[in-house]
Amino acid sequence: MVDLRKQYLNIQDELDQAVLECIRSTAYINGPKVKAFQANLESYLGVKHVIPCANGTDALQVALMALGLKAGDEVIVPTFTYVATAEVIGLLGLTPIMVDVDKDTFNVTAELIEEVITPKTKAIVPVNLFGQSADIESIMELADKYGLHVIEDNAQAIGADYTLKNGQQQKAGTIGHIGCTSFYPSKNLGAYGDGGAMFTNDDDLAAKLRKTANHGQSKRYYHDCIGVNSRLDAVQAAILDIKLKYLDDYAEARQAVAAHYDQAFANIDALQIPVRQANSTHVFHQYTLQVLNGKRDELKAYLQEHNIPSMVYYPVPLNEQEAFKAILTQPNLSFPVTEKLCKTVISLPIHTEMDKEQLEYITTKVVEFFK
Repeated sequence: MVDLRKQYLNIQDELDQAVLECIRSTAYINGPKVKAFQANLESYLGVKHVIPCANGTDALQVALMALGLKAGDEVIVPTFTYVATAEVIGLLGLTPIMVDVDKDTFNVTAELIEEVITPKTKAIVPVNLFGQSADIESIMELADKYGLHVIEDNAQAIGADYTLKNGQQQKAGTIGHIGCTSFYPSKNLGAYGDGGAMFTNDDDLAAKLRKTANHGQSKRYYHDCIGVNSRLDAVQAAILDIKLKYLDDYAEARQAVAAHYDQAFANIDALQIPVRQANSTHVFHQYTLQVLNGKRDELKAYLQEHNIPSMVYYPVPLNEQEAFKAILTQPNLSFPVTEKLCKTVISLPIHTEMDKEQLEYITTKVVEFFK
């Protein structure tokens, strides 16, 4: 699904030098490499504060902790997403309130969110799924109306541009009160291990996030709140700082792959190619099709027979996962769009080093399957 080795070889000299410099400096925790990456990511995103941390799940957890939510407070989250988005809600004793997603973009909408807001609702965690932003401006307007916090789960859409109603553009993940991302190796901006970060333009929130991620301390050995130990190590920061320079190029490469797939599959009635959100660019963390004739699993098996990897993101809605059954409070849960997506979606390989021969082979086999 992702060719990390070839990507590494293309920038090997820069990466090797950066890692060696880090090792020779012996500054492995925080230090100059982390500070440099933080500053460069702030500049790239156009955001006042980037707070690096150990991984994307920690970013979500620390964000919720910094908001000072209490046990039993409700946090709205889409049911069609990776488990981490809702996992941290349950971990902190909060109550996840799940909602369906848009049938075309797979992203949650303000209209769906508003249907489940109650006096106990304190926060919304929209997910910018598969590489494009949700309609985050409308969600922020809704949050202002009800006095809610918004944490953008931007683990899959770093680098995407969102166009506001006034025509200005902002990077995905920087519009909510807090944005969170993951630097898992297969992400568009991936480390060579774990890593994550939080973004905010709010000075007070930034201070709380830093404190919470650092054992609740703003001054060493003086702990103001219960926190966690979540740090991005310097070696990963050095790698990410090099790769950040190429992030827009990586997005263009992924978009070119997506365009090739789109053209190849445009006339297959049984396939729905990805629908782009009108006010967001798409950086294609995943290229996800819907198989409309009920043969998704047969297609996956056919591709496997021909040595073509594919993945189903995601086969089971979050509300049906055993982990959440004891803490869900919503009666008569029914999410028809998510339930359909879990049975119809399939993601094809998409990465920055795909060549024409690989693309032609994949598309030829998919087209052959539907003949």
